[in-house]
Amino acid sequence: MNSDFEIITREKETWGKIYTDIFYAIDNISPFLPEDFLKKKKFYVKGKVLKDFINLLEEEEQKGNKKGFFNKFSSPNLSSINNFKAQNKDTLTQLENCSKCACLNCVVECSFKTCSGCRRNSYIKTCDHSKINVRLHSGFTLDLTNNDTGKENKFKVLATLENCEKEQEYIIIQNIMDSNDRYILYLYPGIKEDTYGEITDEEEFDLIAESFESIEA
Repeated sequence: MNSDFEIITREKETWGKIYTDIFYAIDNISPFLPEDFLKKKKFYVKGKVLKDFINLLEEEEQKGNKKGFFNKFSSPNLSSINNFKAQNKDTLTQLENCSKCACLNCVVECSFKTCSGCRRNSYIKTCDHSKINVRLHSGFTLDLTNNDTGKENKFKVLATLENCEKEQEYIIIQNIMDSNDRYILYLYPGIKEDTYGEITDEEEFDLIAESFESIEA
């Protein structure tokens, strides 16, 4: 039983911090942004799921303070916690990333895609609020074929970037088998699949490379 309560304590520590970050941000930005813009933010719309999860954890934790029949302490129901996490896995993952996102406490009504550009397991690492943002990803890989050799390789997506002045997106990828094999490409998001293109403008290429390198430094 003690181990069950230890699990709940760890869950509360992890998700309690995320809860605090999310709802502090909502309170912080709400006075400065119109509701229609707020509703574009995923953490604003989906925050109730996190609130419900924290309430569930607290309810199960309280069982350790209540004595049942024959004065024995009741045991928490870990299955209800695990079921909730499983049923809301994508939303909780999204909110965890939201808590790290540069958009979280931002009150600028910008022209970036922001939340609408989020893939699963991604968040915006840096944003200059006017031209360029850099989005990081976890577990995002691509199988691409080299046009010259015909060989297929698996690439890890290091980042995607958005230039809202040009209304253009970019993707930076790295060969999983060769960390020195990196590419910066145009990214054209599609309904069924994305497509990519070579950047021929040297100045544009350098801007994207420098924007990414600034977060690697």
